[in-house]
Amino acid sequence: MLANPRLAGYLTQALDHELSVVQQYLTQSCLCRLWREDGLADYFRREADEEQGHAGKLICHLLTLGLAPNATRLRAVRPGRDLREMLLLDRELELDAVLLYQDALAYARRCRDDAAAALFAELLADEQGHLAELDRMLMEMAEKGCDPVRFLEEICHV
Repeated sequence: MLANPRLAGYLTQALDHELSVVQQYLTQSCLCRLWREDGLADYFRREADEEQGHAGKLICHLLTLGLAPNATRLRAVRPGRDLREMLLLDRELELDAVLLYQDALAYARRCRDDAAAALFAELLADEQGHLAELDRMLMEMAEKGCDPVRFLEEICHV
């Protein structure tokens, strides 16, 4: 099957994004571990694992198209200085993912590429869930005005 160049571009851009997010969450996990906040470290590690699963799905799809996966444009890591800043920075990344997957899904549907559309729809739903969770956590954190670390431990049961 000959890959649509623009669709291949969306897949590669998505892979760049997902691996950037994996790097971000792993960095935040390690940082929390250094702060001796093991519950938070575990939370960010789980997020990294989920994003790595997304990257794996993109790699498999690229391979089925006969394309070598090549994530060459990773974003710089911005871990944040405290939990609130971490969540705000992560929110930016998740919002970027939602916008990317909305565009990619619309294009895949226009091209009638059902496999790519299904992949982008699945990833979009996951990223919208992440974004909603981050919005909820940030809103509750602001409303409660509590210590961010204890707050996340409470709401995420970490």
